[in-house]
Amino acid sequence: MLAMNPWEIVVPAVAALGLPAWAALHPRSQLFGSTRRGVAQACALTFDDGPNPRVTPHLLSLLERHRVPATFFVLGKYVDQCPALAAEIVAANHAIGNHTYDHPNLLFFTRRQIIEELNRCEDAVFRATGRHSSCVRPPFGFRGPQFHSAAREIGLSEVVMWSVSGHDWESQPAARVSRRISKVQSGDIVLLHDGDHRLPNADRSHMIQALEYWLPRWKDSGLQFIRVV
Repeated sequence: MLAMNPWEIVVPAVAALGLPAWAALHPRSQLFGSTRRGVAQACALTFDDGPNPRVTPHLLSLLERHRVPATFFVLGKYVDQCPALAAEIVAANHAIGNHTYDHPNLLFFTRRQIIEELNRCEDAVFRATGRHSSCVRPPFGFRGPQFHSAAREIGLSEVVMWSVSGHDWESQPAARVSRRISKVQSGDIVLLHDGDHRLPNADRSHMIQALEYWLPRWKDSGLQFIRVV
């Protein structure tokens, strides 16, 4: 039996509920709490749903080659499976963000359930790296007022969204991802994926190929890169 895509539930909800649904789903919304969608005088690359042993080591090598720092929004379940890889991310001077333990749709979670998801991820990150996450990103970008208060309670005051997305969570030609991120400019937070919340060892070669094309061109154009926090 195929799992239902959360958007199959959410899109009708947006139409039915209007502003409240937009406030919970859209990356630009600030209605339920402050979020970050940009950085000053630079660009921030962010990668969700890892660590992924099939992709993350190649990504780390690519970023090191071009001397680009990044932020990895990791899933606790994969950190538990690959603690050495999570530690490698930190050792390479990248930032780690909390993306929950299992990547559930948090819209219908209670505040206490959200805290449990975030804490499980924090515990996994700390066991693997000796550090806590520096920021948080809700799965699918879905967040209500209970998410912001839950994140604050455990010390995750920076909720990070994005301004450009590669829409790279499904297998596709690299040219499609490349085309979507061609508009990246100073000030952007870019959403990409080095993993897949649905299965480990996911193929993200389309994302890697797009970055292999754009990173040297961005650097040659003078674009600067920073971690989100």
